[in-house]
Amino acid sequence: MRDYELVFIVRPSTAEEDFVNLNGRVQGWITNGGGEIVSVNPWGRRRLAYPIRDFREGLYIQINFRGKPSSNTDLERNLTISEDVMRYLLIRSGD
Repeated sequence: MRDYELVFIVRPSTAEEDFVNLNGRVQGWITNGGGEIVSVNPWGRRRLAYPIRDFREGLYIQINFRGKPSSNTDLERNLTISEDVMRYLLIRSGD
């Protein structure tokens, strides 16, 4: 098991209830792949460095988790398919 950090940006037009549901789905994708959630840190609404899909702001959330490298492929595929997720970054953290 390795430590990972996932940060993703959700469209600002997403309703609060849909944002909570999306966060739960992402955490479900991690745990279904054999991962373990360490911490969840919602950053809230932030201004983007450059426009993405004509949006100038986004809702940021950071999730730290432990998981197997093989399960990240499915996680990244699901994040790419999700229409509400504008961008994501998944990195290996720690040592």
